[in-house]
Parts: sequence; structure tokens; C-alpha cells
Amino acid sequence: MNEGVLVWGLVFGSNGLFNFLYGKKVGNLVIRYTGVALMVYPYFFSNTIVIVAVGVGLMFLPMFVKV
Repeated sequence: MNEGVLVWGLVFGSNGLFNFLYGKKVGNLVIRYTGVALMVYPYFFSNTIVIVAVGVGLMFLPMFVKV
């Protein structure tokens, strides 16, 4: 595990916490579950490029999926 994995995990995990709390406040399940995914997925990957790619994809997911 290198520094990039830790930093990007912290960045996307913090964004995930914000998305989870915001999704809970407005009652949007897509934003809420995306927040949970952003907080959890860095534990399963050890490659920095994969963490950034999946994180950016998850961050843009609520823009394209509407409930």
C-alpha cells in the first residue's frame, strides 16, 4: 500500500460520507448508496489508478441514474 492509495481513499471516502448524509437528508437512495459505495470500495483495491477510476465513476453515477 502506498501513499496514493491512502490519499485517494481518504478523498473518496470523505466525499462518500458527504453523499451519504446528503442523500439521507433529501431522501434520494441513489445518492445515499453511492455514498456508501464510495466509503467502502477503497478497501478492496490496492492500485491507485483503479481507485481513482472507480471513484470518479461512482461520483458521476447519480448524475446519470435518476430515481
